[in-house]
Amino acid sequence: MARNTGPVCRLCRREGTKLFLKGFRCDTDKCAVSRRQNPPGMHTFRRGKLTDYGVHLREKQKVKHYYGVLEKQFRQYFEEAERAKNTGEALMTLLESRLDNIVQRLGFATSRSQARQLVRHGQITVNGRKLDIPSYHVRPGDVISVKPRGKVLELVQANLAENKREIPEFLALAPGPQPEGHMVRSPGVEDVSIPVQVQLILELVSK
Repeated sequence: MARNTGPVCRLCRREGTKLFLKGFRCDTDKCAVSRRQNPPGMHTFRRGKLTDYGVHLREKQKVKHYYGVLEKQFRQYFEEAERAKNTGEALMTLLESRLDNIVQRLGFATSRSQARQLVRHGQITVNGRKLDIPSYHVRPGDVISVKPRGKVLELVQANLAENKREIPEFLALAPGPQPEGHMVRSPGVEDVSIPVQVQLILELVSK
Protein backbone atom coordinates (compact mmCIF):
# COMPACT_ATOMS: atom_id res chain seq x y z
CA MET A 1 0.00 0.00 0.00
CA ALA A 2 1.52 3.29 -1.12
CA ARG A 3 1.70 6.06 1.46
CA ASN A 4 3.67 9.17 2.38
CA THR A 5 6.66 8.37 4.58
CA GLY A 6 8.30 11.80 4.85
CA PRO A 7 8.13 14.37 7.67
CA VAL A 8 4.46 15.15 8.23
CA CYS A 9 4.91 18.49 10.01
CA ARG A 10 6.27 19.92 6.76
CA LEU A 11 2.92 19.11 5.14
CA CYS A 12 1.02 21.12 7.75
CA ARG A 13 3.41 24.07 7.37
CA ARG A 14 3.13 23.91 3.59
CA GLU A 15 -0.66 24.15 3.75
CA GLY A 16 -0.54 26.75 6.53
CA THR A 17 -3.01 24.91 8.77
CA LYS A 18 -3.08 22.06 11.26
CA LEU A 19 -3.85 18.74 9.58
CA PHE A 20 -3.53 16.77 12.84
CA LEU A 21 -0.98 14.36 11.37
CA LYS A 22 1.16 14.15 14.52
CA GLY A 23 -1.44 13.00 17.02
CA PHE A 24 -1.98 14.94 20.23
CA ARG A 25 1.23 16.90 19.62
CA CYS A 26 -0.83 19.06 17.25
CA ASP A 27 -2.92 20.23 20.22
CA THR A 28 0.11 21.57 22.12
CA ASP A 29 2.53 24.47 21.75
CA LYS A 30 5.03 22.03 20.19
CA CYS A 31 2.99 21.96 16.98
CA ALA A 32 5.17 23.02 14.04
CA VAL A 33 2.45 25.28 12.63
CA SER A 34 2.24 27.19 15.92
CA ARG A 35 6.02 27.53 16.21
CA ARG A 36 6.85 28.39 12.59
CA GLN A 37 4.26 30.14 10.45
CA ASN A 38 6.33 30.18 7.25
CA PRO A 39 6.21 27.29 4.74
CA PRO A 40 9.17 24.86 4.61
CA GLY A 41 12.10 25.36 2.26
CA MET A 42 14.76 27.98 1.60
CA HIS A 43 14.10 31.59 0.57
CA THR A 44 10.40 31.48 1.41
CA PHE A 45 10.40 35.28 1.69
CA ARG A 46 10.92 35.49 -2.09
CA ARG A 47 7.79 33.57 -2.93
CA GLY A 48 5.07 35.72 -4.42
CA LYS A 49 1.32 35.49 -4.28
CA LEU A 50 -0.24 32.19 -5.34
CA THR A 51 -1.77 32.04 -8.80
CA ASP A 52 -5.37 30.99 -9.29
CA TYR A 53 -4.17 27.49 -10.18
CA GLY A 54 -1.95 27.45 -7.09
CA VAL A 55 -4.89 28.27 -4.81
CA HIS A 56 -6.91 25.40 -6.29
CA LEU A 57 -3.97 23.00 -6.09
CA ARG A 58 -3.18 23.80 -2.46
CA GLU A 59 -6.79 23.12 -1.46
CA LYS A 60 -6.67 19.70 -3.12
CA GLN A 61 -3.29 18.86 -1.61
CA LYS A 62 -4.53 19.89 1.84
CA VAL A 63 -7.42 17.42 1.68
CA LYS A 64 -5.18 14.65 0.32
CA HIS A 65 -2.65 15.09 3.13
CA TYR A 66 -5.40 15.33 5.74
CA TYR A 67 -6.90 11.96 4.83
CA GLY A 68 -3.61 10.34 3.87
CA VAL A 69 -4.54 9.41 0.30
CA LEU A 70 -2.40 9.69 -2.81
CA GLU A 71 -3.34 11.11 -6.21
CA LYS A 72 -4.62 7.91 -7.86
CA GLN A 73 -6.90 7.05 -4.97
CA PHE A 74 -8.14 10.63 -4.73
CA ARG A 75 -9.07 10.54 -8.43
CA GLN A 76 -11.00 7.30 -7.85
CA TYR A 77 -12.97 8.96 -5.05
CA PHE A 78 -13.73 11.91 -7.33
CA GLU A 79 -14.92 9.66 -10.18
CA GLU A 80 -17.24 7.84 -7.77
CA ALA A 81 -18.52 11.14 -6.35
CA GLU A 82 -19.27 12.45 -9.86
CA ARG A 83 -22.08 9.90 -10.13
CA ALA A 84 -23.93 11.61 -7.27
CA LYS A 85 -26.16 14.70 -7.55
CA ASN A 86 -23.91 16.79 -5.28
CA THR A 87 -20.34 15.89 -6.23
CA GLY A 88 -18.66 17.96 -3.52
CA GLU A 89 -20.79 16.58 -0.71
CA ALA A 90 -20.37 13.02 -2.00
CA LEU A 91 -16.59 13.41 -2.25
CA MET A 92 -16.22 14.54 1.36
CA THR A 93 -18.63 11.84 2.54
CA LEU A 94 -16.49 9.16 0.89
CA LEU A 95 -13.29 10.52 2.42
CA GLU A 96 -14.76 11.11 5.88
CA SER A 97 -16.31 7.60 5.90
CA ARG A 98 -12.96 5.83 5.51
CA LEU A 99 -12.43 3.31 8.31
CA ASP A 100 -9.05 4.74 9.34
CA ASN A 101 -10.60 8.21 9.60
CA ILE A 102 -13.51 6.89 11.69
CA VAL A 103 -11.11 5.12 14.07
CA GLN A 104 -9.19 8.37 14.54
CA ARG A 105 -12.29 10.56 14.94
CA LEU A 106 -13.62 8.20 17.62
CA GLY A 107 -10.40 8.72 19.57
CA PHE A 108 -9.19 5.11 19.32
CA ALA A 109 -6.00 6.43 17.67
CA THR A 110 -4.13 9.70 18.05
CA SER A 111 -3.61 10.17 14.30
CA ARG A 112 -4.77 8.68 11.02
CA SER A 113 -1.42 6.96 10.54
CA GLN A 114 -1.82 5.19 13.89
CA ALA A 115 -5.44 4.37 13.01
CA ARG A 116 -4.28 2.95 9.68
CA GLN A 117 -1.76 0.77 11.49
CA LEU A 118 -4.41 -0.56 13.88
CA VAL A 119 -6.65 -1.43 10.95
CA ARG A 120 -3.88 -3.01 8.86
CA HIS A 121 -2.83 -5.18 11.81
CA GLY A 122 -6.37 -6.52 12.19
CA GLN A 123 -7.09 -4.87 15.54
CA ILE A 124 -10.36 -3.23 14.45
CA THR A 125 -13.69 -4.93 13.81
CA VAL A 126 -16.78 -3.64 12.01
CA ASN A 127 -20.05 -5.28 13.05
CA GLY A 128 -18.01 -7.99 14.79
CA ARG A 129 -15.99 -8.83 11.66
CA LYS A 130 -12.27 -8.13 11.38
CA LEU A 131 -11.38 -5.69 8.62
CA ASP A 132 -7.81 -4.79 7.62
CA ILE A 133 -8.66 -2.33 4.83
CA PRO A 134 -8.13 1.31 5.94
CA SER A 135 -10.16 2.64 2.99
CA TYR A 136 -13.22 0.52 3.85
CA HIS A 137 -16.40 2.63 3.53
CA VAL A 138 -18.19 2.75 6.88
CA ARG A 139 -21.97 3.12 6.62
CA PRO A 140 -24.63 4.42 9.04
CA GLY A 141 -25.41 1.78 11.64
CA ASP A 142 -22.00 0.09 11.44
CA VAL A 143 -20.43 -0.68 14.83
CA ILE A 144 -16.65 -0.17 15.13
CA SER A 145 -14.84 -1.82 18.03
CA VAL A 146 -11.38 -2.95 19.10
CA LYS A 147 -10.32 -6.57 19.38
CA PRO A 148 -10.15 -7.74 23.03
CA ARG A 149 -6.38 -7.94 23.20
CA GLY A 150 -4.53 -6.63 26.25
CA LYS A 151 -1.90 -4.33 24.76
CA VAL A 152 -4.21 -2.99 22.06
CA LEU A 153 -6.98 -2.25 24.56
CA GLU A 154 -4.49 -0.50 26.84
CA LEU A 155 -3.33 1.68 23.94
CA VAL A 156 -6.88 2.57 22.92
CA GLN A 157 -7.96 3.28 26.51
CA ALA A 158 -4.91 5.55 26.97
CA ASN A 159 -5.73 7.39 23.74
CA LEU A 160 -9.37 7.87 24.81
CA ALA A 161 -8.29 9.17 28.21
CA GLU A 162 -5.89 11.67 26.65
CA ASN A 163 -8.15 12.73 23.81
CA LYS A 164 -9.53 16.26 24.27
CA ARG A 165 -11.12 16.55 20.84
CA GLU A 166 -14.88 16.41 20.49
CA ILE A 167 -16.48 13.36 18.93
CA PRO A 168 -18.20 14.51 15.70
CA GLU A 169 -22.00 14.52 15.63
CA PHE A 170 -22.23 11.78 13.00
CA LEU A 171 -20.51 9.31 15.39
CA ALA A 172 -21.44 7.96 18.81
CA LEU A 173 -18.94 6.53 21.29
CA ALA A 174 -19.71 4.02 24.04
CA PRO A 175 -16.66 4.02 26.34
CA GLY A 176 -15.96 1.20 28.75
CA PRO A 177 -13.77 -1.89 29.20
CA GLN A 178 -14.52 -2.72 25.56
CA PRO A 179 -15.01 0.68 23.85
CA GLU A 180 -17.01 0.80 20.64
CA GLY A 181 -18.51 3.40 18.41
CA HIS A 182 -21.06 3.50 15.63
CA MET A 183 -21.95 5.79 12.77
CA VAL A 184 -25.21 7.61 13.40
CA ARG A 185 -25.52 9.18 9.95
CA SER A 186 -23.48 9.83 6.85
CA PRO A 187 -20.92 12.63 7.33
CA GLY A 188 -20.90 15.77 5.23
CA VAL A 189 -18.68 18.76 4.50
CA GLU A 190 -19.71 20.41 7.76
CA ASP A 191 -18.31 17.44 9.73
CA VAL A 192 -14.72 17.86 8.52
CA SER A 193 -12.52 19.21 11.32
CA ILE A 194 -10.56 21.54 9.02
CA PRO A 195 -11.94 24.29 6.74
CA VAL A 196 -12.38 22.96 3.21
CA GLN A 197 -13.43 24.82 0.07
CA VAL A 198 -14.75 21.88 -1.91
CA GLN A 199 -15.68 23.99 -4.94
CA LEU A 200 -12.01 24.83 -5.54
CA ILE A 201 -11.16 21.12 -5.59
CA LEU A 202 -13.98 20.31 -8.00
CA GLU A 203 -12.93 23.09 -10.39
CA LEU A 204 -9.36 21.76 -10.46
CA VAL A 205 -10.00 18.01 -10.71
CA SER A 206 -12.82 18.31 -13.26
CA LYS A 207 -10.60 20.06 -15.83
